[in-house]
Amino acid sequence: MKPRPNPAKRVCHAEPDTLIYVIGHNLYVNLTDRCTLACSFCPKHNNSKEVRDYNLTLSNRPDPEKIIQLIGDPQQYDEVVFCGFGEPTLRLKALIRIANAVKASGGKTRLNTDGLGSLFHKEDIVPLLATCIDAVSVSLNAQNEHLYEKHCSPSLPHSYSAVLSFIERASHWIPEVTATAIDGLEGVDISACQILAKERGAQFRARTLDQVG
Repeated sequence: MKPRPNPAKRVCHAEPDTLIYVIGHNLYVNLTDRCTLACSFCPKHNNSKEVRDYNLTLSNRPDPEKIIQLIGDPQQYDEVVFCGFGEPTLRLKALIRIANAVKASGGKTRLNTDGLGSLFHKEDIVPLLATCIDAVSVSLNAQNEHLYEKHCSPSLPHSYSAVLSFIERASHWIPEVTATAIDGLEGVDISACQILAKERGAQFRARTLDQVG
């Protein structure tokens, strides 16, 4: 099993942390660099902390109030997306605080997630997300548990079944839910992943291997 990323002792760097960044017409929020997965295709496990020339290394846990201030008027963007280089739901309170502020200012929110937030927090977080998240993209990544564990190296037991449950649960609560998998990842059957998503009421999108952001 791959080691968990980001030890407790963080390394400061010369430039200020990139807490928000723009790709296209969307604003992305780099809320955390921590994750319960160690995916083989994730850049941070391949000696890179960059997305589209943005260095997403974090020297500290970002303050949600500072992020809200940096976002400014969210209506200037198509969406404010919680993504970054970690799993946003690991900082659930901060995520909800920022998302509520975005909604209060007329913005649209999207969460990019591994779908393990409910498993991690040991409670159903979907109803809470539904109060302030307009769209969710869930990384399904594989059509069966064997391939999921091979490519994603989850640290939490029953992660694959938890992802499937999250997709189905979210589809009942959140207007737009999309499951994704990477086309080109060894053994992954995109058609089978699409069927799993549709069976759970979600849309499906194939991502491209080695293309981030």
